[in-house]
Amino acid sequence: MTISSSLNSGVAGLQVNAGRLATIADNIANSSTYGYKRVVADFHSLVITQNDGSYSAGGVRASTSRMIDQRGTLVTTTNPTDLAIGGRGMLPVTSAAALNGPGDDLPVRLMTTGSFRPDAEGVLRTQTGEVLMGWPANADGSIPNFPRDTFDGLEPVVINTNQFAGDPTTYMDLSVNLPATSTDATGDGQPFVMSAEYFDNLGTSQYLEITFTPNVPASGMSHEWNMEIRDSGSGGAVVGEYTVTFDDARGNGGNLEGVTVLSGGAYDAATGRIALTVAGGPLDLRIGRAGETGGLTQLSDTFSRAPVVKNGSPVGDLNRVEVDANGFLHAIYDSGITRVIYQIPVVDVPNLNGLTTGDNQTYSISPDSGQFFLWNAGEGPTGEMVGYAREESATDVAAELTQLIQTQRAYSSNAKIIQTVELSRAVATDFPVEISACVF
Repeated sequence: MTISSSLNSGVAGLQVNAGRLATIADNIANSSTYGYKRVVADFHSLVITQNDGSYSAGGVRASTSRMIDQRGTLVTTTNPTDLAIGGRGMLPVTSAAALNGPGDDLPVRLMTTGSFRPDAEGVLRTQTGEVLMGWPANADGSIPNFPRDTFDGLEPVVINTNQFAGDPTTYMDLSVNLPATSTDATGDGQPFVMSAEYFDNLGTSQYLEITFTPNVPASGMSHEWNMEIRDSGSGGAVVGEYTVTFDDARGNGGNLEGVTVLSGGAYDAATGRIALTVAGGPLDLRIGRAGETGGLTQLSDTFSRAPVVKNGSPVGDLNRVEVDANGFLHAIYDSGITRVIYQIPVVDVPNLNGLTTGDNQTYSISPDSGQFFLWNAGEGPTGEMVGYAREESATDVAAELTQLIQTQRAYSSNAKIIQTVELSRAVATDFPVEISACVF
């Protein structure tokens, strides 16, 4: 039994070292493959106990595992949708073939990095057919509250490069100085007119015409102005009329003192804004808070205005898309609009090395990996999402070559054992009596 067990042990040694050689070959072959996770072969001894007290060689077994939790170095690229995770977590993807299949239930797989580019239909995918998945945003750029323990809310990320978008103006800040001398009894009562552009719901340029008319008293100074606001989008109709009073006290002279609403939207003293209703909907016009600088002022004898600060923009054509550190995919238009169109979650499982490995550096959930959870990138245990980046292979070529030398010597040694056992058998067959005498 001892000679036979030695032969079996030597054969087992050849088999496990051949398997280890295969893992080393795979690792070296993929040393330049982005996102590749190295495979490790672990050896385990097998002990066989004999009842007669003699020793029998049990041999060796091998198990292979993929070190998915080992990260490669991130390298910079020029493609904004080259994505990687700066830490723990994986990207959700599906296969391009599944998009053309029956039903809407798409299989979700995981990747640590990928180079995603829009295809002819605008679907973000890799050259190997892995399609990026994400949660679609609402029209205002907000992300609905999708469940985090299921893939049901995920959709393929589609970028329509021919899309246009406008951003309506919802607030406007005025910074205007009115001449204090115009409210003197000697003033001529001439109004001052200014216009402020805004963009309606269709991205069309409209404007507010604002007329400031001083209240000229019989004597002294009134420090009062009538402010009339007309909207070009409403055919020039008056959308608000107000009496504005300024303070003349020492240390606070020239600042807004009070606003009286004659018609139109209310004035909010806490925010200094007037709630106007223009043709496209509500628009907040900030004229300033009472007793504070900024907004409307009344100083000296000069009418002056600073550029109007507002949001909104005209219609723009999609220029490019970028992903921020929290996984939000922003569409950037040539007019300056930036709008969130998707959020790409980061998938994490308790045991990354328990994931099932597939082709093209993809992985699937398995019982060994544990239950998955969809995180916002950079939250919880996950790392931030990095655009313009790829994750290099986790293979260390120098270490693999060292193991290659060790494996080659171990393989040769096991082959020598088999050769020795065969020689021992041949000797025992040719000289049985002498061998028996030697044993006893």
